[in-house]
Amino acid sequence: MRAIQITEFGGPEVLHEAELPDPVAGPGQLLVDVTTAGVNYADTHTVENSYLSRSSLPMVPGAEVVGRTADGRRVVALTDGGGYAQKAVVQEELAHEVPDGVSDAQALALVVQGVTAWHLLRTSARLAAGESVVVHAAAGGTGSLAVQLAREYGAGRIIATASTKEKRDLALELGADTAVDADPEELKDRLIEANGGRKVDIVLEMVGGPTFDESFDALARFGRLVTFGSASRERAKPVDPARLMKGSKTIAGFWLADCFKTPALLADPLKELFDLAVAGKLRPVVGGDYALSQIATAHEDMRARRTVGKLTLDPTR
Repeated sequence: MRAIQITEFGGPEVLHEAELPDPVAGPGQLLVDVTTAGVNYADTHTVENSYLSRSSLPMVPGAEVVGRTADGRRVVALTDGGGYAQKAVVQEELAHEVPDGVSDAQALALVVQGVTAWHLLRTSARLAAGESVVVHAAAGGTGSLAVQLAREYGAGRIIATASTKEKRDLALELGADTAVDADPEELKDRLIEANGGRKVDIVLEMVGGPTFDESFDALARFGRLVTFGSASRERAKPVDPARLMKGSKTIAGFWLADCFKTPALLADPLKELFDLAVAGKLRPVVGGDYALSQIATAHEDMRARRTVGKLTLDPTR
């Protein structure tokens, strides 16, 4: 089968096409003929071995696929690597049938970014109706869905951040009340101004570094900041516990992999997201479809923040 394999860690330049033996499914696993694979920002960390879980070589990256099983079912599934290929082995409990009316790309957006956005708002931030929500990288895969879900769940004011006017316009189109420049310089002040001069209740943060610092400083009493990435690859300043106590603030972390051992934490949100998408209440943004041979370009585009929404990979091209 055709696949993308890395034999050394690094940037996009280490991603190479290869002919590999077909994988074989074991007990409790399914072999999926991949029609579309998902590309995530986290994949860039995996390829350079800077993610939360360590990688081993040689490796076929890729965290999720859509395709057909041997009995003809169309499923979207999370993988433990191996997604950038024409065939992938997945755990049966992490595979979910895709309803009619949901495309491959939409299913891939919902199974990772959608479920992440769901848990950020429901599980980690515990959004209450009327609260203000800041969504960083609001035109990205997770951010674009978080904006829509925050509206669906009754947020009082949704403040999007993005790096370009085009991305900010997309966030407004998706339901944000206002959108501000993502530059961390004086970001706290822009967030508070965007919230009518009041500090904010919830921040969904995946940039890290100064963006994290400014976002924390923008939190209101009982405010919650949920961190789920570090796209800037910069470290935030340490937070002294006393700064949490004053204002009764919360910093929470979220990593989707922590849901894998409890399949209902994936299946239940995904069913709700599929229902919302079929009903036309949730629009997964598909930002680009790359050929398998273009995977290095896809990673370069993500790292340069040239993309919006969900990126997909066609293993037949």
